[in-house]
Amino acid sequence: MRHIAVIGSGPAGYYTAEACQKTFGEDVRVDVIDRLPVPYGLIRTGVAPDHQSIKGVSRRYEAVALSENVRFVGNVTVGEDLTVDELRGLYDAVVLATGAPLDRPLEVPGADLPGVVGSAAFVGWYNGHPDFAGLDPLLHGPGAVVIGNGNVALDVARILAKTEGEFRGSDIVRHALETLQQARIETITILGRRGPHQIAMTPKELGELGELQRAQPIVDPADMPEELDDAMLEPGQRKSVTHLRAFAAAPSDPRKNVHIIFDFFAMPVAIEGEGKVERVIVERTALDASGRASGTGETYAIPASLVVSCIGYRTPPIPGVPYDETAGRFANDEGRVLPGLYAVGWARRGPTGTIGTNRPDGIGIVEKIAADIGSGSGKQGRPALDALLAARGVEVVTFRDWQKIEAAEVAAAREGSPREKFTSVAAALGVARGG
Repeated sequence: MRHIAVIGSGPAGYYTAEACQKTFGEDVRVDVIDRLPVPYGLIRTGVAPDHQSIKGVSRRYEAVALSENVRFVGNVTVGEDLTVDELRGLYDAVVLATGAPLDRPLEVPGADLPGVVGSAAFVGWYNGHPDFAGLDPLLHGPGAVVIGNGNVALDVARILAKTEGEFRGSDIVRHALETLQQARIETITILGRRGPHQIAMTPKELGELGELQRAQPIVDPADMPEELDDAMLEPGQRKSVTHLRAFAAAPSDPRKNVHIIFDFFAMPVAIEGEGKVERVIVERTALDASGRASGTGETYAIPASLVVSCIGYRTPPIPGVPYDETAGRFANDEGRVLPGLYAVGWARRGPTGTIGTNRPDGIGIVEKIAADIGSGSGKQGRPALDALLAARGVEVVTFRDWQKIEAAEVAAAREGSPREKFTSVAAALGVARGG
């Protein structure tokens, strides 16, 4: 029998557990450990609440979690309740699938002013992550600045711009919905240091901006490259740029009083304000022959009460695990970290790729585990973990407990919403206990 622990219950974690089942069959026991009492990681608290079709992949993870040889071990914090070295002593393999839930810091003067938030925090706030339920972002307007040219920046801009009715069918949490509907933001500026041909935005997400009820996306035609140059782009990128060209050509719509402005060739150099954000100082950029952006010396100010930095993520370090500070992830050699210790997903490669990218990543790491551990080493695995956590008074949440939490969330949903998430660990634990 092989005993494998997976730390993290997001896509990378469950795809790894699924790969273990397919590779080892019945001759494996997999424990998926998470510090929260709820599973699914990025699917639950990272994917935009109005993208329910993407969240549907959790049904696949549920099928894995309900099988006999995989179990969910929630409300257990590795590094506090037990150490990685202790897990390595109990399991044939330990897989780090913790993702990259920390914001990459925005290193400009004024980034510590109230009103500046990272995308992990802001997205966590409107998605009901317990760590960010009390964020209270400054949405009194009239301007917001979103820094970044990827899909997360589009998600943030779209959520800021939507009407209450447009959230029907989503699982945005109530406190965020109420706060957003009281906001007075009229201009959302998306800053990108490079140009339209260098965006990391996908066609679907860009196209959604053109369908908003009260918001119009605006692109300066002067920022667009020659249309003939689009032929050099990959098909998906070309479709994205086509959306930008349509935004640039569209006449002003007087019915739409919120403007989403794409400000290309622009980088923030300072954030200013008396005790809170009031403006972002931006420097105009130019691209060299290699596509690298550098400042031109021309600066201007954008009024804003809110700045959301969408410039990337980092994996949180865990005591005893080698860490690559530069890359912001665990130090590893194609997934191998230390003997018996592996990394997968964003914890291995950094925050790149889609949710689906984690499936082949999980398969690849399990192939390495199979080569390394053979038929297993006789370690105790699950029974030993249970004994250790019980001795330390750690209250474990099982997948059956999670199903009680989920049922309570569904029962509490407002009309048109699939659920109302618990934003408090204590409240979720109360339901898991049967309260």
